[in-house]
Amino acid sequence: MVFLYAVLGLLILLLAGDALVKGAVNLSLRVGIPALIVSLTIVAFGTSAPELLISTQAALMDAPGIALGNVIGSNTANVLMVLGIPALITIMHTSGHDTRKSYLQMLGATALFCLLALRETFDWISGLILLAALAVILFDQIGQALAHRRAGQLEEDLEEPEGADPSMPGWKIALFLLLGLIGLPLGADLLVDASTEIARMFNVSDEVIGLTLVAVGTSLPELATTVMAAIRRQADVALGNVIGSNMFNLLAIIGIASLIAPMPFELPELAFDLGVMVAAALLLVPFVFLKRDLTRLWGVVLSALYLGYVTLVLI
Repeated sequence: MVFLYAVLGLLILLLAGDALVKGAVNLSLRVGIPALIVSLTIVAFGTSAPELLISTQAALMDAPGIALGNVIGSNTANVLMVLGIPALITIMHTSGHDTRKSYLQMLGATALFCLLALRETFDWISGLILLAALAVILFDQIGQALAHRRAGQLEEDLEEPEGADPSMPGWKIALFLLLGLIGLPLGADLLVDASTEIARMFNVSDEVIGLTLVAVGTSLPELATTVMAAIRRQADVALGNVIGSNMFNLLAIIGIASLIAPMPFELPELAFDLGVMVAAALLLVPFVFLKRDLTRLWGVVLSALYLGYVTLVLI
């Protein structure tokens, strides 16, 4: 039953997160917030809502291993699994797209997270630092997007934010918001409870469950988005999705969760996983700076590396 509860919790989380994004996006557009701002902020926060609720709930339940493992494991899975599996399906021509600036921002967020981890706790101090870094990056991205728009390089009206539906009635917006706000904490509570129980059953740490079961589960939306982007030959969307998700995981999710409840941990228990996360991030260098395409061979390599990592964690 405990595995059923875990799957049920994950399913509720994913559906509630999607409902919240649709409701929040259409409410924001209805009250006059520009679509560009909605895409860069509300959609980003909404799609990361499941990870945020899991990390917050785990921190409140004194299970920091699940909270931190979820983020560290998700970032590793995003590079190795979320890019690896679509590359097995079709070649992604990442060489023709410039993601250098956002990638450097992601590396900066990774370095900041690792430096703060040396304190062996993510508390309100860490939370404020991470959220301040997120604010700087968001303001920079909004400023850059507005500059492109003024230069005629960005046609905002042609690209609706994810989940936008101009014809959606008010009652439906309210229903989506209600389902999201009720479903997210319910799903997070179920998944964290079940994950903690699974850890006890198999005599493994909360960190292991966070790094594997929870991390893979919460990476499924990114995997689905990237697979569809690869099929549609939108390599920039695929790579940008992973870079943005990883940056947001480190700065926003841990930043907010740290303000709600402190998350102490033993650094030696997470040192290996932090190292793998950093190494996975650096694996993107050939695709960002050296103009290499994500071929099927790379898909095999990345997927095999992830399978090997998960095996090592579970042993």
